[in-house]
Amino acid sequence: MTDDPEDRDPGMSRERTSLAWIRTALSFAAVGGAVLKKDVVPGLIILCVVPVVWQLGRISHHTPGRLKLITVMIVGLAAVSLAITLLHV
Repeated sequence: MTDDPEDRDPGMSRERTSLAWIRTALSFAAVGGAVLKKDVVPGLIILCVVPVVWQLGRISHHTPGRLKLITVMIVGLAAVSLAITLLHV
């Protein structure tokens, strides 16, 4: 048995983290639906990100490259959001 606190999982931290990712994906879905009413293309882009966000939360925290993948997704989403904002002004 290891003494690693992450392996002992005190306080159900993995479950809370999983729920946080699900909550984030649901938030993206809600925002995507609201944007979809106003403008179709940005709304569809946001809705396409929802399954990706949900799957990122399902990846084990021991998976190599997880942090890089999350960083790339955040930067990519920010870049797409900036491009949509600049093109629609």
